[in-house]
Amino acid sequence: MTTTITGATGVNQITDDAITVAKLPTGSVLQVVEASDSTHQTTSAAAWIDTNLSVAITPSSTASKVHIHFSVNSVYFANAGAGCSFRILRDSTSLYTPSLGHAIYTSDSGTYHHYADIALDSPATTSSVTYKVQVRSHNSNAVQFGATQFKNTLILMEIAG
Repeated sequence: MTTTITGATGVNQITDDAITVAKLPTGSVLQVVEASDSTHQTTSAAAWIDTNLSVAITPSSTASKVHIHFSVNSVYFANAGAGCSFRILRDSTSLYTPSLGHAIYTSDSGTYHHYADIALDSPATTSSVTYKVQVRSHNSNAVQFGATQFKNTLILMEIAG
């Protein structure tokens, strides 16, 4: 028995048995890409440096948005008064440069922290773009992150615009 669904919801637009990106409504998730890393890194640099979190995505439409989520586990500060900031770049352009309010600080020595952040970007291209996470230390104190038992992740989701 064949079931026919029709109506104003747009379901009746799929008459050729093919669901394509062009037929999906605004807000649909079109693709998901992920990078993960558990390499141990240490920095005391005040300048921004690359983490090992980097992944490329090729949007299917210039109207698409990219939802970005990253998580850095096992952020360790050996010294009291240490801190760091993380930021996201699209190719070489910073999506935002965090103020000191977007940072992790500790008043105790030997502490572990977790840091996660999200952003929504409109790259306005159908060419491949690379997103990456950078870190910088505050107060010239060393910050360590990543370890074999903890995975850091960067997830990108293309959202139909």
